[in-house]
Amino acid sequence: MMDENYFYSIEYRRTTTIKIKRSIFICTLEYVESIEKAKSFITRISKENKTATHNCWAYILGEKGDIFHSSDAGEPSGTAGKPMLNTLKSHGMTHIAAVVTRHFGGVKLGVRGLIQAYSASVKNTIELKKLKKLVQTINILIEVSYEFNDTLLNQMKNHLSRIKDTIYTDKIVHTIEIELKSFAKVESLLSEYQSRGKLKFNMIL
Repeated sequence: MMDENYFYSIEYRRTTTIKIKRSIFICTLEYVESIEKAKSFITRISKENKTATHNCWAYILGEKGDIFHSSDAGEPSGTAGKPMLNTLKSHGMTHIAAVVTRHFGGVKLGVRGLIQAYSASVKNTIELKKLKKLVQTINILIEVSYEFNDTLLNQMKNHLSRIKDTIYTDKIVHTIEIELKSFAKVESLLSEYQSRGKLKFNMIL
């Protein structure tokens, strides 16, 4: 079940094929980091399927999915690109590009039929495997005494993504990864302890 507070993408390219009234719809999804990468992917898939009737596409980018574009690529206006885009959005996705390649089978689907076909093609491909939750993190280096370590970790557990590394010397030095959205609260907590001489910390850039 998806958490509405996060966005999602995929790790590796995934493809599915469906057949509707003799037309074949092949959806290919890929993780993309930029508009340039999205356009390059769309061009590549379209060239690989240059004999297809249509190569319709959509992409979403940005930390909050606020950059997006789509194309009907010759299908009737609003019947392909936008339904594809809306399906990506409904699954909370970003950093994602989709191309649906259609091989026309001789039977017209009509406006409603096309919208349903392109939406279903993308939906099936999204749901093929579990999505990857996109989480922004920041690393913090914390130097703490052995005596105060358990107290610190207990206070941090609600914000802790993971302890990436720990070095034991005369002090304990943790490299801790936390979600960016928790940073303000964590920084406030650590600053208070630092002012009391309980630990030292700094961000790793």
